[in-house]
Amino acid sequence: MSRRLELVLALATLLLAGSTALSARTLVHAGALIDGVANSARERVTVIVDGGKIVAVENGWVEPGEGDEVVDLREQTVLPGLMDMHVHVAGELSPRQYLERFQLEAVDYAFRAVVYAERTLMAGFTTVRDLGAGGGVSISLRNAIAQGWVDGPRIFAAGKSLATTGGHADPTNGMASELFDDPGPYEGVINGVDEARAGVRQRYKEGADLIKITATGGVLSVAKNGQNPQFTEDEIRAIVETAADYGFHVAAHAHGAEGMKRAIRAGVRSIEHGSYMDAEAMELMKERGTFYVPTLLAGITVAEMAEIDGFFPDLVRPKAAAIGPLAVETFGKAYRAGVPIAFGTDSGVSKHGENGREFRYMVEAGMPPLEAIRAATVRCAELLGVSDTLGSVEAGKIADLVAVTGDPLADITLLERIDFVMKDGVVYKRP
Repeated sequence: MSRRLELVLALATLLLAGSTALSARTLVHAGALIDGVANSARERVTVIVDGGKIVAVENGWVEPGEGDEVVDLREQTVLPGLMDMHVHVAGELSPRQYLERFQLEAVDYAFRAVVYAERTLMAGFTTVRDLGAGGGVSISLRNAIAQGWVDGPRIFAAGKSLATTGGHADPTNGMASELFDDPGPYEGVINGVDEARAGVRQRYKEGADLIKITATGGVLSVAKNGQNPQFTEDEIRAIVETAADYGFHVAAHAHGAEGMKRAIRAGVRSIEHGSYMDAEAMELMKERGTFYVPTLLAGITVAEMAEIDGFFPDLVRPKAAAIGPLAVETFGKAYRAGVPIAFGTDSGVSKHGENGREFRYMVEAGMPPLEAIRAATVRCAELLGVSDTLGSVEAGKIADLVAVTGDPLADITLLERIDFVMKDGVVYKRP
């Protein structure tokens, strides 16, 4: 045999061995499975993962073949990777945050964001929507995670939120006038239809995945009114129409009912917070399929912080004190009315990695545990338009799985203590 032929055969053997190694499967032996689709849990199930995808879901614990890896979760309940539709991964609430706007660079926030992203993933949240971060932090973090440089959830990033002058996301609120020039669409501040379109196009240029607007005042902005409408309906419609040209949907921060209804009529995809939602807004959301992302954890967190002297500026404190109980009451009414609900926490207001606490407040307000789980899985996938790849444990879906010890349908707080995390078929956390 010639030396050249020997080398060719050796190379072929190596390639064949590599091919065999790449085809090795992961068999997840689950004591129980809540797949996001069925109305009850299945017992003794094997989820078969290959190449980052779920290739089969079989009854019983399938025997491994040669080279297969077995993940033993026979004492656990397996669920789809959890999804949070409202986070701010670049920051976290503290009494220093108002001053830090003048002290920190975008890179400072970026380093913090890496830590917060890992905490989020370890808490079982494999996909999130980041609804507002300046300096390109969330977009760059999204890219770094996707490229494998750091660990974190899959991020759909809005980049800088859009506001009107003096609105909730105007970055110059609370500053002395000599410290800033009048911000415009580049900084996410728009006035009028033409600037609304320019603001969307700038977010596209920066690499955003969607658009976030602040349709009403907010709780934490340094302004007295947290409910007033802050866009005209024509401005919002221009944003929605322009966003559609780029394949974006629009998420609307909204506490007050009037601003909420303008946003719904103009075609936004989701209403964030919805604290003062009225019956008319609920009917509009049902009619148009607009999702409600309740962020109960944020409302409860700021109400607790409002009791601490000096934590918030004087303009913010009364707004924060009122919002927690109101948010829970509104959520219960919206659920009973049949408004489409997707899970969201506004983490960054609450601590990153504690996203699972939202479940207990949803259940306490009247949502059954299985529906709360669906709100954080299949409903989020519907909101994002990715139901073909995410949101449930089915053959053909991306292999995002989490697990807890015990039955979360009997004790929803188990979802605050995630034992196992797999994203894209890669295991990041084991029992």
